[in-house]
Amino acid sequence: MISGVSEKYGRVDVLVNNAGIRRDVYLAMMSEEDWDQIQDVNLKAIYHTCKWVSRIMIGQREGKIINISSVSALKGVAGQTNYSASKGGMISFTKSLALELAPYNIQVNAIAPGFIETDMVKDLEKKKDKFLENIPLGRFGLPEEVSGGVLFLASGDADYITGVVLAIDGGLT
Repeated sequence: MISGVSEKYGRVDVLVNNAGIRRDVYLAMMSEEDWDQIQDVNLKAIYHTCKWVSRIMIGQREGKIINISSVSALKGVAGQTNYSASKGGMISFTKSLALELAPYNIQVNAIAPGFIETDMVKDLEKKKDKFLENIPLGRFGLPEEVSGGVLFLASGDADYITGVVLAIDGGLT
């Protein structure tokens, strides 16, 4: 995929790592398969994409990498030890990679969305009122509000921002 983009366009300017899955269950009942699948999709995948894209961006001496983490990495959520660990690892990965790539004018940042109106949170509908009690803005976010953060971090307006986590969570954290 990455070589195809590079061949077609001659460069890679922005990478957004936005894959993510959940398998909510308390750790005492969690299968190793559920643990491994979450780590593979949510964390190991960014290792692969960032490794190959960073080589291209180093050659270009510029680029933007934006990793979509989660508010679960910042707060922790019962039943999400696997998910929270993967998204927390993504934040640490982001901060370390930002230091590695800064000398090449490559900015690496993360966004930690809160509860956003997507398919991923539809199964939380029964608990929505409980979650809303803890969100100062009193509502779930919209996908467009997260994409606005991505567009900002991908723009020239964010050229002096690297290694940060932008929480888009209605004040939850």
